Amino acid sequence: MIRYPKFSLKIWLHRMLFWGGAVLVALAAMLFERTSTLGNHLFSQAIAIHPALAFVITPLGLVGVLWLTRRVFPGAQGSGIPQTIAAMKLPVLADRNSVLSLRLAAGKVLLTSLGLCVGASVGREGPTVQIGAAIMHALGRWIRLPIQEIDRTLILAGGAAGIAAAFNTPLAGIVFAIEELSRSFEERTSGTVLTTVIVSGVTAMAVVGNYTYFGRTDAVLDLAAAWRPVLICGICGGLLGGLFARILIAVTLGLPGRAGQWVKDHPFVFASLCGLGMAVLGMSSGNSIYGTGYEEAKGLIEGKSELSASFGLMKLAATMLSYVSGIPGGVFAPSLAVGAGLGANLVPWLPGAPIGALAILGMVGYFTGVVQAPITAVVIVMEMTSSQSLTLPLMAAAVIAYGVSRLVCPNPMYRTLAEAFIERGIRREPRMDRV
Repeated sequence: MIRYPKFSLKIWLHRMLFWGGAVLVALAAMLFERTSTLGNHLFSQAIAIHPALAFVITPLGLVGVLWLTRRVFPGAQGSGIPQTIAAMKLPVLADRNSVLSLRLAAGKVLLTSLGLCVGASVGREGPTVQIGAAIMHALGRWIRLPIQEIDRTLILAGGAAGIAAAFNTPLAGIVFAIEELSRSFEERTSGTVLTTVIVSGVTAMAVVGNYTYFGRTDAVLDLAAAWRPVLICGICGGLLGGLFARILIAVTLGLPGRAGQWVKDHPFVFASLCGLGMAVLGMSSGNSIYGTGYEEAKGLIEGKSELSASFGLMKLAATMLSYVSGIPGGVFAPSLAVGAGLGANLVPWLPGAPIGALAILGMVGYFTGVVQAPITAVVIVMEMTSSQSLTLPLMAAAVIAYGVSRLVCPNPMYRTLAEAFIERGIRREPRMDRV
C-alpha cells in the first residue's frame, strides 16, 4: 500500500503546532503593544503636570526596574534578540529552556512596560522576538514532536513571527529571520517560518486592522537628484549607528579599568545617573526623547512635527543611557526615531527634498548602521511606511550605511552579544545581555 506522508498525523500535528503558536505570538504581541502604550501614556501624563517630575520619576524608576530585573527576573535584561540567537546555537535543551522560559517572556512584557512608565527610551519590538521564540519553544516542549532540529526551527519561527506581529510587517519578519536570527536559511525550514509569519500577521491584522506602523507618506525623490540625500543619509547613518553599536557592545560586555569596575560594583547608582541624564535630555528637548519615539517619527514622516533640530542626537543619547542602565527593552523603534530625526536635520542642506523622504532615508541609514542588516532595514521601513516609490534610494542608502558601519563596528552587535552570552554561561547573572 502506498503511503502519503503529507497525510501523516505527525506532519499535521507539526503544522498545527506552528499555526497555533503563531496565533499565540500575535496575541502576545498585541497585549505587549497595549501595555507599552499605557506605559508611555502614564509617563506623559506625569510630566504634563510638571516636566521637572522626570528628575524624580526616571532615576528612581530605572533603579526600581533594574532591581526587579536582577532579583525577580534575572536574564530578562536587554532586547532579547541576542538571547534568541544564542538559544538556537546552544546544544543543551536545558540551557535553551532557561533562556526562553515563559516566565522570562512575562517578565519581559512587565519590565519593558514599566521602563516606559518611567520614561526609558526603549522599544517593544526586540523583546517581542524573545517572547515569540519562548512561546513556540514552550509549545514544542509540551507536544514533544520527535522531529530532528524541530526546536531550533520553532525558535526561529517564533522570533520572526514576533517581529511580524509587533510591526505588522510579515515580509520583514521573514527577512529578519534570514538575515539576523539565523544568518542562513535552509530550504527545509523556509515553509515553516513563512507560514508561521503569515498566520501571526493575519491574526495581528484581524485584531488591530491593516495599519502602517509609522503612517504613510507620498514623498518621492527624483532619481537624478536622489544621490546627494542617499549618500549623506547612508554615510551619517552608518557612522552614527556603528558608533552606537560599538559603544553598547563595549559597555554591556564590561568597560576596562576603574570605570568598568565601578559600574559593576554600583549598578543601581549607575542606573540612577543614567536616569538623571535622561531627565536633562528630556528637559532640553521639550520632553520629546522619552518612550519609543513612535509619535515623533510618525510626525516627521508625515510632515506634521516641529521637533528641535537636535532631536535625533538627543534621542540617540537617551536610548544609549536607557540600555547601558541595564533594564529590559529593545532598540528597534528608538533607532528608527533617531534615524527619522537625523534625516529631518538635512532639510536645510538639501532644498527641494521632502522632509518625509529624508526622514525615511535617515531611518534606513541609521537602523542599518546599528544592526548591520540592510535588507531587513529596507523591507521593514518600506512595509511600515508604504514607501515603495523610494525603493531604490532606500536600498542604496542601506548599502552605503552597511559599509560605513562595518568600518566603525566590524562585528555585528547582536551576533557579538549572543556569542558573549554563550561564552559566559547562561546560568550566571549576565551583564552582556542588556542590549
